[in-house]
Amino acid sequence: MKKHSFSLAQKLWILVSIVMVVVLSVSYGMTQYLYKKIYVEDVEESLIQEGLRLADEYKGGELTNELKEKVSWYNEISESEVILVNDPKELSACLPFEVTHETLIGAKERELLINGDIITKIGYEKQFDRNIMGVIVPLLDEKRLKGILYLYIPLASVQEVFKEANLIITIVSLAVGASAILFGQRIVKKLTTPINEMERVAYQMSKGNFSEKVNVQSNDEIGRLGVAFNQMSEALKEEDERRKEFLGNVSHELRTPISYIKGYSEAILDGTVSNQEDAEKYLRLIHREAGRMQRLVRDLLDLAQLEGKSLPMDLQPLALAQLIEEALAKFEPFLQEKKLSFKKNLDPDIIIMGDQDRIEQVIQNIVENAIRYSPEHGEISVSLIKSKGDTCTIAIQDKGIGIPKKDLHRIGERFFRIDKARTRQHGGTGLGIAIVQKIVQLHKGDFSIESEEGKGTTVYIKLPVVK
Repeated sequence: MKKHSFSLAQKLWILVSIVMVVVLSVSYGMTQYLYKKIYVEDVEESLIQEGLRLADEYKGGELTNELKEKVSWYNEISESEVILVNDPKELSACLPFEVTHETLIGAKERELLINGDIITKIGYEKQFDRNIMGVIVPLLDEKRLKGILYLYIPLASVQEVFKEANLIITIVSLAVGASAILFGQRIVKKLTTPINEMERVAYQMSKGNFSEKVNVQSNDEIGRLGVAFNQMSEALKEEDERRKEFLGNVSHELRTPISYIKGYSEAILDGTVSNQEDAEKYLRLIHREAGRMQRLVRDLLDLAQLEGKSLPMDLQPLALAQLIEEALAKFEPFLQEKKLSFKKNLDPDIIIMGDQDRIEQVIQNIVENAIRYSPEHGEISVSLIKSKGDTCTIAIQDKGIGIPKKDLHRIGERFFRIDKARTRQHGGTGLGIAIVQKIVQLHKGDFSIESEEGKGTTVYIKLPVVK
């Protein structure tokens, strides 16, 4: 069985309706409370005071004719009905409506009267078509009940009591109801419109369309949610573009070496190559392109593992200066080839917690780039110093071609190359800096680059040190 669910607009209207019902219920309750407090209790107090004044005329003994005449006279001028009887049983005959004396004065009430208590009773009477309030005042002579005074009056209804205020109450109720409907309509529209917009935009996003945006018209929580939704949409759009660009770059990077390998291998297989020298030349080219593909796949695997944090890090105390020295030693043949030299300033006392292979990979990637883009007879400066706080800074500086200012912020993007032709010629994959940044982040460090076109580049790596 399908479970019925209300829309947000329906839920809000239900809430508005509940609020209106609660307000009306509270208003009704307040009316009843005021009716009882202001009117009923006032009538009761008035009847009791009348009864006590008449009871003061009784001086003890049997009920006299003079007292009966005074009560009769008072009954004629009073709004309430006043009856004086010797015995409670006589009330049944004196009252203009049917009631037994036991109903008015039973054994429990009689005991109260003997103790001097005044009894108040309220009951509905058909003859008056309304409630009747009666007050029974005892006339006592030394703990003996000699008679009772019974005063009663029909109570006005709530509508009669608030007759003058009924018009005002009606107008106010209508105004409150209309205001609640209008206000509720505005609130429902204000809340549901942006949410419906978000639903529409989310549907478009699920179709791959990230150009749609939520129209934000307020600065409240809903408005800020709309802004956040637009930011999320923009981020997904950028991520989708990066994904497409990444796939395109991978395809492009693999297409060239695969084409070379396929072409050269076909030339060897179909006998186009006529001599051993050309065959060896083609095999070397195939080997070179296979090596490039191998490096690309290795870097892609490293980057994927680093981004997914699935690559285990073997953290241990490292003498960073020694590690840098060992990494730089591997570049001696390349330095000799380009007639370059290292200028080193390494603090031997700095110890970090790190993965030796990954930190060495960082140094090698940066130095490899520095060598690649440095002119012959140049110098590469490598320094390691203690920084402010519990950090150290590795700075690797070259005097090479530098990076254009417009491209500096893109350094670290996957497959981004400033000069695609030169980088491919030198065998770079375009993933080295991206891998370096991820490794530094996993070591809770910072990576930054300063560069000026034609003057060189300096890479800064900050890492926490062991205290």
